[in-house]
Amino acid sequence: MSPFIILICVAIYFLGLLSISFVTSRVTSSEGYFLGNKQSPWYAVAFGMVGDSLSGVTFISVPGAIYYGKFGYLQLVAGYFVGYFVISRVLLPIYYSRNLTSIYEYLRERFGTITQRTGAFFFLLSRLLGASGRLFLAANVLQLFVFDAFHIPFPISVTIIISLILIYTYRGGIQTLVWTDVFQSTFLLLAVLLSILAIANAMHLGVADVARLIKHSNYNQILFLDVNGKSFILKNFIGGLFIAVAMTGLDQNMMQKNLSCKSLADAQKNIEWFSVIMVLVNVFFVCLGALIYAYMQANNIALPMNADGTKVLTDTVFPSLALNHLGVFAGIVFIIGLTAATFSSADSVLTSLTTTVYIDFMNLDSNNALTEGDKKRRRTFIHGAFAGVLLLCILGFSALNNNAIVNTVLMLAGYTYGPLLGLFALGLFSNIKLNDTLVPYACILAPIITYALNQVLSSNTNGYQIGMELIVVNAIISIVLLVVFSKIKKTALPKN
Repeated sequence: MSPFIILICVAIYFLGLLSISFVTSRVTSSEGYFLGNKQSPWYAVAFGMVGDSLSGVTFISVPGAIYYGKFGYLQLVAGYFVGYFVISRVLLPIYYSRNLTSIYEYLRERFGTITQRTGAFFFLLSRLLGASGRLFLAANVLQLFVFDAFHIPFPISVTIIISLILIYTYRGGIQTLVWTDVFQSTFLLLAVLLSILAIANAMHLGVADVARLIKHSNYNQILFLDVNGKSFILKNFIGGLFIAVAMTGLDQNMMQKNLSCKSLADAQKNIEWFSVIMVLVNVFFVCLGALIYAYMQANNIALPMNADGTKVLTDTVFPSLALNHLGVFAGIVFIIGLTAATFSSADSVLTSLTTTVYIDFMNLDSNNALTEGDKKRRRTFIHGAFAGVLLLCILGFSALNNNAIVNTVLMLAGYTYGPLLGLFALGLFSNIKLNDTLVPYACILAPIITYALNQVLSSNTNGYQIGMELIVVNAIISIVLLVVFSKIKKTALPKN
């Protein structure tokens, strides 16, 4: 497929985003930037969150990853589904009752300012790494099929992508992102559905034929029952549940849109409908993967392999097929879907990271000495600075990545969201008072211990292997350390 056609598609898509940004951000106050003036329609937030949650990881990595993992990813999705209802019925009522802008303000009310900033720090770390991994995946495909043709280096191409995102997000904040996310979710979902239709049409299959092909596919195994294996169903289900709670319910990026709804009831309705849509969409993605491999096998198309030919490069299977073998229509559909995934991976992240620094670290929202113009200039500076940090993180991924990004992102989430999960669990379900000054040390030590434990267990290939329940292990270790450190204050020697 011609790189010029791809560039034209990306340019048209970007103009659509820019038009939405222009309309929604003409007059934006702090309340509009952070919470959309609490006027966001719940159905728009619910649908927009689909694109924000899926991103390029699901669009590219999940269909390809079934080569090794089969349909086992759906075990994780089942856990997500339950986790979203926990968010709806446990977390959202707390956030709304306190009228929070940053959800980490809850940690300040419960434990203290240092704990609030510790939680905010782990969010910053988690979101930067997660967004960088997702954006790297999409940008890498655009690099391979577009920018390489024009001899543009990867650092320059990523800079161009982030600059485009910055143009339509720096003014409007949540007020703009609610609607750009709707736009992007629409094209992302259309892309997966039209990709399935394109492959089915190329194989001359009807709907019933597609269903039979998937049913009898070599990849349709969902349940994995080896207790010691990383894919064991309970590990994935429990891991999925807590990943959903942590990566959505304890994540400022995802919750900021929910807090922009008119009422708690609307926010709950949003999350619960979103959970249903997410299950259906992920089923489509794994089915797309089965069709991709069936088509390649039927047409004797070689799978992309690593340099020594020992491993399939699963993240490049779908892009390679769509852009080289299925014709112009399928290629355009793929590029539009990828572009939607690319922009949705990073745009709301910049706003939520700005919110966290602005409120949790700098406390600028309550600074009455600043005019609205002063606050806007500071917001804009922080927003732009995070765009630069995101660029550096993506370049780091390009140097270090050696696995399917979907696995890398979820593994990193287990280490970085575990302390957040531990802090909120203690806050919500106990009466304990933490030693605020020692909280950062416990939260830093917990992932280190978890990593060491994981390395020890991984070295014993015949024994128990930690899978997606890594986040739960990390949270438990965090809770134990936080409780132990809380006792230090009580047993300290009295002052003379």
